[in-house]
Formats: sequence, C-alpha cells, structure tokens
Amino acid sequence: MSPRSIVLAALAAALVFSGGLQMAAQDVPRMANGKPDFSGMYTPPSTVKATGPRGNLIFNADKMAPVKPGAESLLYHPRTGDARLDEPRAMCLPAGFPSGMLYILPIQIVQNPKHIVIIPELQRAARIIPTDGRPHRDGIEPSYYGDSVGKWDGDTLIIDTVNFKPWILDDYHYTDPTKSRWHTDALRTTEHLTRVGDKLQYRITIDDPKIFTRPFSQDFELTLRADWDSLGLLEYVCEENNRCAGGNCRPSGTP
Repeated sequence: MSPRSIVLAALAAALVFSGGLQMAAQDVPRMANGKPDFSGMYTPPSTVKATGPRGNLIFNADKMAPVKPGAESLLYHPRTGDARLDEPRAMCLPAGFPSGMLYILPIQIVQNPKHIVIIPELQRAARIIPTDGRPHRDGIEPSYYGDSVGKWDGDTLIIDTVNFKPWILDDYHYTDPTKSRWHTDALRTTEHLTRVGDKLQYRITIDDPKIFTRPFSQDFELTLRADWDSLGLLEYVCEENNRCAGGNCRPSGTP
C-alpha cells in the first residue's frame, strides 16, 4: 500500500469513528438547555492496567510524567504500619480527590442546568460543581476535594479543580504496601466527561508542578446502570478505626 493510500485509509477510519461518536452523542438524553444529561447511577471507573490487587484504581506508571529531581519525597510517603498515620480513611477522614473518585464503589450524578453533582458512595462526599461559567471562589481554605468549576465544550463537560490540601493521590499502597502516593497543594486537575451511549468517558489530567515535570492524563470509563436507580447509593458508615494502631485494634472503651 502506498503512503498516500495509508493516509487516506487513516482519514476514512477517523471519519467513521467521528461519525459514530456524533451519532452516539445525538442519542443521549439532554437537559432543557440542550446539554447532555449525565444523571444516573454508574459503575465505578474502570480501565485496563490501572487496577490494584483489591480492585482500587491507580495511575499507571507508564502514563505518569517524570518526577522532578528531589521531589520523590513529596510523591512517595513511607508507610509506618500505623493505620492512623498511613490511611486517613481509617481515621474517618475524607478520601479526597482524585482518590475518592477512583474507588471500587458506585457513583451517582445529579444534574441541573447550573450544576452537576458527583456523589461517590464512598463517604457520600458530594462534589457540587457549578457549570454556569462562574470563576473559582476567592479567599476559601484549601480542602480535600479542592474548588471545582465546570464549563461545556460542545457535549463534553470540562471540570477545573484547584486549591487542594496535600493528600493521597491514589490507592498505590495496595500495590506497594511500603509507601503511599500523595499530591501537594499545587495540584490542579482537569476532568473531561463525555457521554457515549450508556458509557461515560472520563479523562483526568494531573498537574502538580511541585512533583512532576509536566501534566499527564489517564482515561477511565463509567457505565450507566439504569437498573440501579431504584436502589440508589447505599449508606456508607465510617467505623471507629481510630482505635486501631499498628494493626492492633483495642476494644471500645479502652484508651
């Protein structure tokens, strides 16, 4: 096959793929303002090669940007064996973002023309994200989930999040029990959400200039489960794991 034929074949394939996406986009339900309706219950994010031993999602090493010289200590935190220090969720502290999004429990999305609300079943920590063009809020304290604003680019919702506390990046410790992966307060994330049929294509870009030499992205996929609508999210209760230290749990009522 000649180089010209290869190029033409590639262009034809791209047009077919693009046409398929356009047809899928036309098939999705829409809000009164014409934007795609993402509302519903979804399976947890899934992706190839990004699943740890317990099913928790992590960022693939081959997708991550290089770490800046001397920044390894900011990214990797040695684990002590004390759950109170190693796993904030064991102390009933927030999972944070993006770690709380990349978990093994379902996610519910609720949407209106001005907001989209993303609610992981994990800790029921709702992210209420304005989509009406307003800027980030000024003068607020850094938080576990950051400050998010959304905007539409055609049928794709783009969510920009800043103003984080330093916190856990993902569940890397299930892959390597000797260390955890964290981000710094410089983290900025950009999410792209596009609905194609009953799939929600989810891309997240990580930009932490204190750790990485450049931003990097990874793609995930969520599946809409209409049969879960009647059930909804189940109650999530954080047990008093703060009584556990070094793997030894003391009975209730003991110091």
